Amino acid sequence: MATATPSREGARPAASTPLSPTRISRLQEKQDLQHLNDRLAVYIDRVRSLELENDRLMFKVSEKEEVSTREVSGLKALYEAELADARRVLDETARERARLQIDLGKAQSELDEANRSVKKKEGDLATAMSRAGALEDKLNQSEAALSTALSHTSALSAELGEVKGQLAKAEDSHAVAKRQLEAETLMRVDLENRCQSLSEELEFRKSMFEQEVLESRRRQEHRIVEVDSGVRQDYEFKLAQALQVSTCRHTLENAKVSSDMNDKAMSSAREELLESRSRIESLSYQLSGLQKQLAAAEDRIRELEEILGSERDRHRRTIEAKEAEMSDMRDRMNAQLSEYQELLDVKLALDMEINAYRKLLEGEESRLKLSPSPTSRVTVSRVSGSASSRSTKRRRGEGDEAEELRSELLLSEESSCSGAVEISPTDMDGNAVTLSNLSQQDQSLGSWRLSRQVDGGEAIVYKFSPKYVLKVGQSVTVWAAGAAVAHSPPSDLLWKSQASWGTGNDIITSLTDTDGETEAKSQRQEQCCYEGKLFYDVFDIFQTSLGRIVIWACYRMVLCA
Repeated sequence: MATATPSREGARPAASTPLSPTRISRLQEKQDLQHLNDRLAVYIDRVRSLELENDRLMFKVSEKEEVSTREVSGLKALYEAELADARRVLDETARERARLQIDLGKAQSELDEANRSVKKKEGDLATAMSRAGALEDKLNQSEAALSTALSHTSALSAELGEVKGQLAKAEDSHAVAKRQLEAETLMRVDLENRCQSLSEELEFRKSMFEQEVLESRRRQEHRIVEVDSGVRQDYEFKLAQALQVSTCRHTLENAKVSSDMNDKAMSSAREELLESRSRIESLSYQLSGLQKQLAAAEDRIRELEEILGSERDRHRRTIEAKEAEMSDMRDRMNAQLSEYQELLDVKLALDMEINAYRKLLEGEESRLKLSPSPTSRVTVSRVSGSASSRSTKRRRGEGDEAEELRSELLLSEESSCSGAVEISPTDMDGNAVTLSNLSQQDQSLGSWRLSRQVDGGEAIVYKFSPKYVLKVGQSVTVWAAGAAVAHSPPSDLLWKSQASWGTGNDIITSLTDTDGETEAKSQRQEQCCYEGKLFYDVFDIFQTSLGRIVIWACYRMVLCA
């Protein structure tokens, strides 16, 4: 005979922190299974009592038929053989049930292992996201250093242009001074030649005058001795000589004046020549200094170009490495999300099997007129933008036909933002709403309004403080009072006057600024669809208690799978 399946209770200790939605869903599923097992035990007890009553009635009928005719005895033998076969099938079913219970335990352990793997992968995902943020910060720092080097290079290029202009001016001045030096050198040579010629001429005339004076003196002395040879003629001769001497003296004085003037002109030319030489030397010093500055600037430019080239290569290698690492992280994130999606699909399928299990028991309880105990509803975990289906079988009223119900739960969520702030995916438990700043600058949320409307009802509105600012790349979560989360600004804000954000099939969340314009909006919809079609006449087996137990065992196999 079949026995009731014992319910399993976890031995995990109660945590001091609030339970996660996944943990709450597992506890609710566990309670649903325990409740359904209790109802199944009541159903099996009822079947047993009916079987005992049937055996008693069949025994009475068999006694009456043995008294009546052989044909009735033959029918009794056939019935007993059929009953033996049924008992054999029942024993096999009991063994199969035990095996299925073992498989259920294995599946439960595999499910726990999958949950632990999901938690571990979620932690790896958070670590990868933080590492991606750090890499983006390093990339921004490298770009800033590159822009600084480029600006410094442009400044040096401008300074080099100025130095080249000054060098060109200095070269022009040097050429002019060189030409002036050549002209002054030619003038100096000319003046020296003229001075030399005048000096030679002066010396020649001086020697001639001295010879003439000596000769005149000798003649005068000779004529003085000759007193008798005529005084008047001698006097006139002497007067002529005196006039000639005075003329020579006057000529000599003029020559001396000319020589002095030539000496002055020569000294002035020498002074101008010295000044030109000093100017040329100063210009040469300036030219050499400018050439040294130009060489240093060219060396600095070459050094900066080499540094810039190396920085560009290093920056390019860093960007390539970061892009490869980010691509690897994206692949791992996609793989983890796929695994998480598969686990959620399995969980959703398990919820649908529990619902089918409940419907099956409710049908049998209504047919046997058993009083069902109150049940609790099953909360389906959120799967954004996905659909999961599972075929379940149910009894179709009191008719002989059966149909297969295909139930499909469609969950969709759309979000949009016109500004820098985005609304994160909706929390199915209605505990919180999260906003993220996607821009490259701080966003002021002073006096902004965060509202939610559930199933077309009245909207609830949360208003930010006038001075609240959401930093770059940060998120803020507004918790309802029922979430039992401490108020920890600026990342966690507690709405003390509101117990919950609300849950339902159609949830619209919007963020509006002080002018009433919508900056971000998110809408989540949940629909449950059923499709039916005629199936085999397997449910005719439910006319017997043994058939119903076999079908229940098959459903437990599907549940474990």
